[in-house]
Amino acid sequence: MKKTTLRFATVAAAAVMLLGTGAARADLLKDILEAKKIRIALDTGSPPYGFVNEAMKPIGSDVETAQLLAQDLGVALEIVQTTSPNRIPFLQTGKADIVVASLSVTPEREKVIDFSTPYAQILAVVAGPKDVTISGFDDLKGKRVATTRGSNNDKVVTTGAKDAQIVRFDDDATLVTAAVSGQASIIATSPAIVSTVLQKAPQKDMVTKFTMSTVPLGIGLRKNEPELKAWINDWVTKNTANGKLVAIYKKYHGS
Repeated sequence: MKKTTLRFATVAAAAVMLLGTGAARADLLKDILEAKKIRIALDTGSPPYGFVNEAMKPIGSDVETAQLLAQDLGVALEIVQTTSPNRIPFLQTGKADIVVASLSVTPEREKVIDFSTPYAQILAVVAGPKDVTISGFDDLKGKRVATTRGSNNDKVVTTGAKDAQIVRFDDDATLVTAAVSGQASIIATSPAIVSTVLQKAPQKDMVTKFTMSTVPLGIGLRKNEPELKAWINDWVTKNTANGKLVAIYKKYHGS
């Protein structure tokens, strides 16, 4: 029994040593530099953060942010197409190295992934027809409210408007289509999506009714990647100070 106990203790000690060096072994930044490629999850169904233009080329504020990041890192950019519900799972399963897809920094998400220093911010708003009176969550009682599944907007409106009928679409592009086609007249989304709806269907006369919340946007990455997180944080800080990230945001959002 003593020999068995000793062997068990030796194995357990080795396991602890391996766990203790896990952070040292995990170095995604080194892997990216060696591969000369970074896989960035982008949502190209979420204008103006990400969308496809007439030439079938991905563009948008998040797309240009990702392009600048890859350029400054000195590696090629591989775009991994994602949707709101898949952004975090793509990180966790290793399908993407990082996520740049209008990902709001929330306490719930910070439990499972890490975030960079915020590179932008986003408003969560409720919009609807101009002639409909809506000034807060209470006015949504019994009303049909559309939003994007798995987004921060989904979480905020579901929590705030408990008596509303929440209808969820898989991505921002289908939410826009629903609003334009008349499937949804009240939406919980971002100001950018409201603008997109108005560009496609100005006759809808949709206006922002109230702001649900203001949250920062961060670049998402897996837990326990200190080298990569430090590099990205430094990159965000420098490119915020030099105005490049602000210029990208203004180019697509107007302010």
